[in-house]
Amino acid sequence: MPLQAPEMLLDLWTPLIILWITLPPCIYSAPMNQSPVLMSGSPLELNRLSEEQLILNRSKRGWVWNQMFVLEEFSGPEPILVGRLHTDLDPGSKKIKYILSGDGAGTIFQINDVTGDIHAIKRLDREEKAEYTLTAQAVDWETNKPLEPPSEFIIKVQDINDNAPEFLNGPYHATVPEMSILGTSVTNVTATDADDPVYGNSAKLVYSILEGQPYFSIEPETAIIKTALPNMDREAKEEYLVVIQAKDMGGHSGGLSGTTTLTVTLTDVNDNPPKFAQSLYHFSVPEDVVLGTAIGRVKANDQDIGENAQSSYDIIDGDGTALFEITSDAQAQDGIIRLRKPLDFETKKSYTLKVEAANVHIDPRFSGRGPFKDTATVKIVVEDADEPPVFSSPTYLLEVHENAALNSVIGQVTARDPDITSSPIRFSIDRHTDLERQFNINADDGKITLATPLDRELSVWHNITIIATEIRNHSQISRVPVAIKVLDVNDNAPEFASEYEAFLCENGKPGQVNISMLLMLNMFVYHCLIFD
Repeated sequence: MPLQAPEMLLDLWTPLIILWITLPPCIYSAPMNQSPVLMSGSPLELNRLSEEQLILNRSKRGWVWNQMFVLEEFSGPEPILVGRLHTDLDPGSKKIKYILSGDGAGTIFQINDVTGDIHAIKRLDREEKAEYTLTAQAVDWETNKPLEPPSEFIIKVQDINDNAPEFLNGPYHATVPEMSILGTSVTNVTATDADDPVYGNSAKLVYSILEGQPYFSIEPETAIIKTALPNMDREAKEEYLVVIQAKDMGGHSGGLSGTTTLTVTLTDVNDNPPKFAQSLYHFSVPEDVVLGTAIGRVKANDQDIGENAQSSYDIIDGDGTALFEITSDAQAQDGIIRLRKPLDFETKKSYTLKVEAANVHIDPRFSGRGPFKDTATVKIVVEDADEPPVFSSPTYLLEVHENAALNSVIGQVTARDPDITSSPIRFSIDRHTDLERQFNINADDGKITLATPLDRELSVWHNITIIATEIRNHSQISRVPVAIKVLDVNDNAPEFASEYEAFLCENGKPGQVNISMLLMLNMFVYHCLIFD
């Protein structure tokens, strides 16, 4: 015998049957030769007419039925009674046969053609199909001729809470600035429930946080997540894992639930000042270091990250502000101290600088946590470098008479070692500048002497180069140019430019000057001039 549904289902059907009977009249479509009439739930009185007249001439429809329901996911050994179709044309003589067609007729729903009982023969799932539209018709049992026009009705699959909420887009990730005020919105999540959102509370969701308190809270209905604590510090904790639950049945006991995770990352703001790792730095530098050389680095640490940790470095005080400069390394976030002018150990052996690191990007909201800068002291010691000898003059000009005696002293050059160690100096002549070896120099005192005779008429100037070398370090050498001018002495008798031939005039007298001139103009011509 077909199952009449469990006791729970019987309670459900009772009001539905009453509903069928008490429904207000509704309009139905009459045959074309009739005007629309009302269908009533009250029994009709049958007239003794022919079967054709029974169809065409009735003023009222005889169906007594309404929308039907069947509970989803119900299964059992017997088919489930969904409802019953009945026409008041049926006097109980069993001469009327009920026919069912449409969605699932014969495969999902079966009708007892005698009683009009409709049964579900398969397990139904509302989430797959929520309703079925079928057509019912009452026909004569013997002739199969219609007693009523075909009419559509709907069987709705009644929802049960068989689907848990799901977070289709989880897990979630969100960011919120550190130090945010209480109640700052972080993000919102959304869960879906495949159950019927209209019938009952099967799809009514309530959100809550299972893990992540007291840092975050969630709006139960909108699922908006907010900060529950003010001034969360990224430097103390950067990432939080929040477990969120969505529960149906309005959150009541017995409801199904689903969970997801939300990872909240605190983004950085500039809420920390730079701080030097030490208050005093010591550096040393050779006095002969090349200009622009990096002498040392200072670094102010900042707990912030990115541009919030960027600092600029400056020398704000000290006795070496003119000799040193500091530049900021944006990548390493430190300051590089470089030499901008030459150093001299013998002049000044140490310098003191005061450097400052200041944040580049200041957030006015956190100005009260400042000042966003720090200072440190830098001590720079100049180391003595082994410098080459230094001549007393950049050039030398010496003079010597051309008749000077050999080994006579022409002049002297002097040089000293500028270092504290003051190494002795040895002097020499660069023989590439004195190929004829006309001069010598005393290696100890730098006195230059004549090695070979001079002749001003052959060469007035002699240019030589003197080399000074440290005895303790032969790699330390210096050079100086020496110009030697040869002075003239009267060491040459006059000479005629050419030989002359003189002639006397034949008429000359004693005491007279006779000058003869010989000119060659293609021929010899003699002129004789006599002066008294």
